[in-house]
Amino acid sequence: MVVVKAERVRRLPPYLFAEIDRLKADLIARGVDVINLGVGDPDLATPPHIIEKLAQSAQDRANHQYPSYSGMNDFRVSVAKWYGRRFGVDLDPMSETLTLIGSKEGLAHLPLAVINPGDLALVPSPAYPVYEIATMFAGGETFTMPLLKENGFLPDLEAIAPETARRAKLMFINYPNNPTGATADRDFYERVVRFAQKYDILVCHDAAYSEMSFDGYRPMSFLEVPGARDVGVEFHSLSKTYNMTGWRLGFAVGNRDAIAALGQIKSNIDSGVFNAVQWAGIAALDGDQAPVESMRKIYTQRRDILIAGLNKAGLHPAVPKATFYIWCPTPPGYTSKDFTSLLLSQTGIVTTPGSGFGEPGEGYVRMALTVSAERIKEAVERICGLDLKRPPQS
Repeated sequence: MVVVKAERVRRLPPYLFAEIDRLKADLIARGVDVINLGVGDPDLATPPHIIEKLAQSAQDRANHQYPSYSGMNDFRVSVAKWYGRRFGVDLDPMSETLTLIGSKEGLAHLPLAVINPGDLALVPSPAYPVYEIATMFAGGETFTMPLLKENGFLPDLEAIAPETARRAKLMFINYPNNPTGATADRDFYERVVRFAQKYDILVCHDAAYSEMSFDGYRPMSFLEVPGARDVGVEFHSLSKTYNMTGWRLGFAVGNRDAIAALGQIKSNIDSGVFNAVQWAGIAALDGDQAPVESMRKIYTQRRDILIAGLNKAGLHPAVPKATFYIWCPTPPGYTSKDFTSLLLSQTGIVTTPGSGFGEPGEGYVRMALTVSAERIKEAVERICGLDLKRPPQS
């Protein structure tokens, strides 16, 4: 039997991070000492008290049965309490929170809940590829909102034609931003709320990096803005905050109708998150937050080493206030893929071409601070050893 792929699968580009993993494996197989600055997967360990809670909870036979589709009530209460402490936002845990198998799963399923075939979603670019792919899977169309340096890597809402805005059902935003490291302020969120209210658009804010901030900066929640809860939902993950990427635990909060619709999709697709993992998540949210502050200090040190080295190499990236990414401009005459290829072939450093996140990302590469300070120093030495004034080979 020959399996013919569905049209939605044939339309998919190679998944960006899967391709990076393949290239990395090829280099390692050839004996290259690879420094992987490509994928944003924390190298730091999950805090011990979270691991201990998982081990304890996994021994409880009550946790071996199917979990609740929408998540354990205890976990959702912890989410609501964490939101109250962190952002001053008062949430109803039973109607305004939903447990996710990592925030990526929720982001991917939201368009299935709110987009009909032919509906339009406003999608930033460069951006996490899931926003556009999930819309396509739901049969929707996308309108690109370019994130440009001159606009602080914020979408220009005034550049969206009224006829386009009237067609839109969903808008994705993401701050602190992956891949650019940009941040958003209250004024921007207020403008987003007014825009969404005017055109009856659901806002999906991906806030996975809200706790990865530096130099005393603390990102705000979109839901802190008056009216935001009427028009939006916010997605969080324990992956980056608590170094739990492999655990697959996140949550969505906000507009109760959107939360209910997403929950309805999930109840027909998955069977929820292992309860022992949710108990560990409760330990993370309710427990000592000192490991989060320690994480910030580690990434601050790594950021400063890499920024200083890139400046020495003549590349001069902006210094991010949040995320663990450096959005580095390419040398003159180099495309994103040219520079990525040069770093791979000449230095063994894996980075991500900015163009892989969307056409407006051309002219940049993304570097992740997910290796030790010592390895970042080594990467800097290798980059500074390159002749970046020499044009790329055609």
